[in-house]
Amino acid sequence: MPIPNKSSNFAIILGLVAAFALITQTATHVSATHPTQANQGQTANERIPNQYIVVLKEGNRVAPQNIADEARERGAEAIHVYEHAIKGFTIRGPDSAVQHFRNDPRVDYVEQDQSVKNFARDNLVQTFAQILPTGIDRVDAELSSIAAGDGNVAVAVDIAIIDTGIDLKHPDLNVFMQKTFVKGTRSADDDNGHGTHVAGTAAAKDNNDGVAGVAPGAKLWAVKVLNRSGSGYMSDVIAGVDYVTQKADMIEVANMSLGCECTSSALNTAIHNSVAAGVTYVVAAGNSAKDASTFSPANHPDVITVSAIADSDGKCGGLGQATTYGNDDSFAAFSNFGSTIEIAAPGVNIKSTYKDDSYASMSGTSMASPHVAGAAGLYKSVNPDASPADVRNALLSQGIHSGTDCDGNGHGYFTGDPDQIPEPLLYVRTL
Repeated sequence: MPIPNKSSNFAIILGLVAAFALITQTATHVSATHPTQANQGQTANERIPNQYIVVLKEGNRVAPQNIADEARERGAEAIHVYEHAIKGFTIRGPDSAVQHFRNDPRVDYVEQDQSVKNFARDNLVQTFAQILPTGIDRVDAELSSIAAGDGNVAVAVDIAIIDTGIDLKHPDLNVFMQKTFVKGTRSADDDNGHGTHVAGTAAAKDNNDGVAGVAPGAKLWAVKVLNRSGSGYMSDVIAGVDYVTQKADMIEVANMSLGCECTSSALNTAIHNSVAAGVTYVVAAGNSAKDASTFSPANHPDVITVSAIADSDGKCGGLGQATTYGNDDSFAAFSNFGSTIEIAAPGVNIKSTYKDDSYASMSGTSMASPHVAGAAGLYKSVNPDASPADVRNALLSQGIHSGTDCDGNGHGYFTGDPDQIPEPLLYVRTL
């Protein structure tokens, strides 16, 4: 299908990128760049002036809020207070206030806040009756125990979308809870479209309208950490992870289609503790055609990091039309790669839900990741006692491995992986 006005929508959110998506849009207000060279779509992050994340030492007995309140006495503002995934807070203020906390014996470390963004590239807004998107078809989700696309079942699982928010009134999405951490917003209603697209791939309803997700009708938690441009602050992302950790008794899976080429000890600790609380994290690899080991949170050892393939017909075998980002059933030209990648999934010309009750086709590792998040939710729905490690092992073991012959449907491998570490391709039928 046509993909006009391409531009890199690799929005930076202070240290994270929202789902590495490639957006192509023919409607008025969204544009995205076409990644014609490997260096396009890079996510070099920016340090945020006068804004710092303060992480307290383990065993500290003073409430983070009480220590954060001391910032006001030194002319600084406490932006976020973290109490669940990490203990700490974010401040904005003069160097003297920052130095005060660096010297505080209760403080473990202080790091400067950073920018992060989503991992999308192009976006084509459309309308249509319910279809089975090629990505859902390629992983044989319609042949799973839930049979996505048959109009019958909703999956009993909760999936958090840490992103630009979700269209809270989209008729094809079951938005259960919402929370925003973006300054100047009052709700997690999606003003960009990226988060809504991610949500639909993971869990759009099976209702004979629009599209169906991998885990149709799952309860969605809209956790807004990126602004209307698809970018934001690392400190906001950590706040989102902290919130998901607080609700870990209800949320089974979290998707992060965002990131940056950066390092954040605070985010690393927050994700580690959130996974320890029982939440499975699925993360986009990034769209820079580079080794993902330098990208956060893609390089985190506790997450499931997802690369993208191009697929145009929903079948294995490489017989479909070539795409802008590679031949049918090939590694997507924009996708990051390397030893930190756990699994691959479709990420080119993915049809899904979009803001303002609409639908769109988008490309990026942002689009690949929610296929895996939906699959993780599907597995948790029938294996409720499974740990994040169990979920990861199940997805990897049931995935399609290099050398697998095509069965004429979705069970067959892809070509063109640029490294010598062939990750499995997501396969949902046998979950």
